[in-house]
Amino acid sequence: MKQHRGDVHGLAAAYALNAMAADERDMFAVHLRQCAACRQEAAEFEATAARLAAATAQAPPAAMKQRTMAAIDGVRQLPPRLPAATPIAAFAAAVRRRAVPLTLAACLAAAATFAGLAARQHRQNEELQDRARQAERRIDDISGVLTAPDARTVHGRTGNGALTTVVASDRQNKAVFTATGLPAPAAGKTYQLWLEHGGTMRPAGFIHQDGIVLVEGDAAGAGAVGLTLEPAGGSAQPTTPPLVLMALPA
Repeated sequence: MKQHRGDVHGLAAAYALNAMAADERDMFAVHLRQCAACRQEAAEFEATAARLAAATAQAPPAAMKQRTMAAIDGVRQLPPRLPAATPIAAFAAAVRRRAVPLTLAACLAAAATFAGLAARQHRQNEELQDRARQAERRIDDISGVLTAPDARTVHGRTGNGALTTVVASDRQNKAVFTATGLPAPAAGKTYQLWLEHGGTMRPAGFIHQDGIVLVEGDAAGAGAVGLTLEPAGGSAQPTTPPLVLMALPA
């Protein structure tokens, strides 16, 4: 990506995501040694990108092995062969005749159990894959905004001391909101984002605590991005004064 020399402070996101040409990256690395603000911002973007990537990894259900082993233990085996003495042999034959239907029934029950486990595992795998695809799309959208040629970056600080950053792109019609040091909301409360259009605040999604989120809604033409503390589930209009309201440059 190419930007004017005066925009060098806006390249921290592209540097963190390795979205710069080799010569630009080398030049910006020299700038990082001289600019503490850009070093901190690049480190925050790198940490957030790592957390987003880790969110796509899903471990298999921990109880799957236990359920499988329990089902195996429930399968009844055939009795051992006994010596060929006539009374014992007759008894063994009777036991085997009775054991055969019991074993078949146990096998059928085990097969049904394994079929149920397989179906459940298939559903769980599909759900995990869906969540992974959604996370990948979010990462792609966020990366697209952070590396957009027309990206605009604004920094702020909330009333409760958190550092915030908004990166917006009219070309992408999207904005990204980042928070660092945002305390957990009280029980029954949530942090809600807002986009200001012509003096009207429109709901723009949520952020639960520290992290980076894609702002919902049309960011192109928005005058500001705000953050309020709202009742769980969100509100149609802000019910509390904004913790931070960051005007976006034209």
